[in-house]
Amino acid sequence: MESTLLAERPTLVAAALRMLGTRADAEDAVQEAYTRWLRLDDAERDAIRSPGAWLMRVTGRICLDMLGSARARRERYVGEWLPEPVPAYASPADDPSEAVERADSVSTALLLVLETLTPAERVAFVLHDVFALSFAEIAEVVGRTPAACRQLATSARRHVGQRRGAGVPPERHSALVAAFAEAAGSGSLEALVGILDPDVVLRSDGGGIVSAARRPVRGADDVARFLLGLARKLPAATYEHVVHGDGDGLLIRLDGEVSAVVSFATDGDRVTDIWMMRNPEKLGSWR
Repeated sequence: MESTLLAERPTLVAAALRMLGTRADAEDAVQEAYTRWLRLDDAERDAIRSPGAWLMRVTGRICLDMLGSARARRERYVGEWLPEPVPAYASPADDPSEAVERADSVSTALLLVLETLTPAERVAFVLHDVFALSFAEIAEVVGRTPAACRQLATSARRHVGQRRGAGVPPERHSALVAAFAEAAGSGSLEALVGILDPDVVLRSDGGGIVSAARRPVRGADDVARFLLGLARKLPAATYEHVVHGDGDGLLIRLDGEVSAVVSFATDGDRVTDIWMMRNPEKLGSWR
């Protein structure tokens, strides 16, 4: 039984990551769910027909509680808050649980849309649309009727479908990211502006730990100048191609250490959003 329960952990972490946006919070939520399982007596555990489903429901309730306090914390966050980028693949040599979690990672674009939902909408959407829990099960998590939970998921799905970049073929996204990297590497302002949408927005998360833009940088010219200025300040930086929930991206190293992970959204013609994760507390998956 113990090994069977532990096998559920990657799926639980993947669900919690979608609901909470950071790996550390997801790990805390799942750990608390296992702690509550261990607090049950033998008779209570024997009465549970599906321990995995029980753990998922409990994880959902914990995440629902955490989402309320997380919003209060983010109001005090230094600069822009971004969800944690997670690698979208793993090599066969990686830990199996990490491989599943990475493969089940989601995009920054999606997580940012989920941030705009109410906690109940977010939990209902993740548990139903991603992990296929019934609305009756979700009702136990959020404390509403199954019909109300169906409405929550429908509302969330409508918002998710409206996100920028949705529906762009992966190969087209990859081509635009490659064109961006080439233009940025050329040092040409004109070339870089040409690959950026006129209304492009760059957001950078340093968490108050490392330097980052405190406010979004908006517009192709300002974003291009910001990026080229940053490159001039960091002449020793190296750039690597990586793949995460948003598709192709860039990993920046300084003196061999991971300094940032850059994610992109595109509309099929230009880059529309750039997310630069610099907060070292959210770069653990890349070290």
